[in-house]
Amino acid sequence: MAAGRRAPKSGLLELRAPGEQWLRVLVTLAEDFLTVSPGKSAGVEEPPPAPAQLNGGEPCAQVPESLTNVRRTVRIVKQDVGGLGISIKGGRENKMPILISKIFKGLAADQTEALYVGDAILSVNGADLSEATHDEAVQALKKTGKEVVLEVKYMKEISPYFKNSSSGATVSWDPSPAVSLQKQASPILSLRDLKEGKNMPLKMCYVSRKCLPSDPENRYLEVCSADGRIPLFLRAKDEVTAQSWFNAIHTNVNALVPRVKEELRALLAAAGVAGSKEIKHIGWLTEQLPGDGTKNILTILTEKDLLFYGSLPQTRDALNKPTHSYPLIATRLVHSGPSKGSLLYDSELSFALRTGTKKGVETHLFSVETHRDLAMWTRMLVDGCHSAAEFTQEVSAACTWNGRDCTLSIHIDKGFTIFTMEPGISRTILLQQPFEKLQMSSDDGAKMLYLDFGSAEGEIQLDLHSCPKTIVFIIHSFLSAKVTRLGLLA
Repeated sequence: MAAGRRAPKSGLLELRAPGEQWLRVLVTLAEDFLTVSPGKSAGVEEPPPAPAQLNGGEPCAQVPESLTNVRRTVRIVKQDVGGLGISIKGGRENKMPILISKIFKGLAADQTEALYVGDAILSVNGADLSEATHDEAVQALKKTGKEVVLEVKYMKEISPYFKNSSSGATVSWDPSPAVSLQKQASPILSLRDLKEGKNMPLKMCYVSRKCLPSDPENRYLEVCSADGRIPLFLRAKDEVTAQSWFNAIHTNVNALVPRVKEELRALLAAAGVAGSKEIKHIGWLTEQLPGDGTKNILTILTEKDLLFYGSLPQTRDALNKPTHSYPLIATRLVHSGPSKGSLLYDSELSFALRTGTKKGVETHLFSVETHRDLAMWTRMLVDGCHSAAEFTQEVSAACTWNGRDCTLSIHIDKGFTIFTMEPGISRTILLQQPFEKLQMSSDDGAKMLYLDFGSAEGEIQLDLHSCPKTIVFIIHSFLSAKVTRLGLLA
């Protein structure tokens, strides 16, 4: 074997197939591909049908047949604490209905004794949710008053697939014949596909052990190609075997990252993506969405920006159109690792980012698969924010001060300058202060920025005409970068 090449790994695992069947398959891991083919003595295991669930996902009695595929109206009176007491999953972007994924015991929804985990929410207070995205459904539920009227339907054909599907499963709104649902439950791999084996490219594929449904024995493993077209939901014989496969696949995927960076750099050089053309880091993050849902995001970190994609961009046009782009200079890492004081940040392998925007502060909570991934993203993001500050050097914003239209300039070395531009004159400086004199900065969250340099002018009140959070975050980034320069921040 050539030096540096990893030996292929192979073994028998179980692959979830249509109809809630488990097929025994031979999985072979090479440097660039993962191959799935029929295993010796391939067999099918059919688990018993899962009962409907109530109260946080605990098994309970079967839903009465009389309720299956029947529209029901349920009235909920919100409690002062806990709101509706449900979590939801699905949405148009996932090609799924809005489904109740959890009912919290003792809270408002549970007290109705009329809702089930797996119920599809058709409308909220008369507002149709049949074509709603996950975020739209969350907002519709948040905007409700004390009394909420839900129109729901328990779809017997859909519920088992919802409870046992990975994040990429596809389910239709309308009840369909079992064969249709089975095809959608495994849109790529079928028994026919497996006859000659199926190869999945490992380049930037997504691999996770945070699988649905809940995995009390820790035996599940999810692998998906970078374009999202080949999803594999695998089950090992025990936790040790599952972790061994995860480690091996994860290692091979990471080994291909330098090649991916070079390919993307070539595209970026000609794409004209706003920001920098230097890719610092790339990888998959799982974002925690409002309402208990999650979304996998392919994330690219450049010198100036954090770019989000739904899949690995393969063309110049796709690379030039991220789903979201956040300037690093206005982004702050506010949490990394477990936080004892917050239920939101209780995951051991999570981190949170806040970005100052014209509309206010956006907060994003992400999780990763390993401690090494968490350490890497933490370091790259902190260093990236400082590098972006050094790279940018100066920002400016139009403002009004003491009734005069002027410009606020913030320079990482020269500090704060307020000036006006008048005809025939280059500019008139109204105030100039270094960062070292800044004693306090604050804002009203709407349009006002307050700066106190301890000078005779007292507190300076600047009307920025829009939300000041972007400027506030940039001030923080400049200060943090200056402190790092001095070697005072590890």
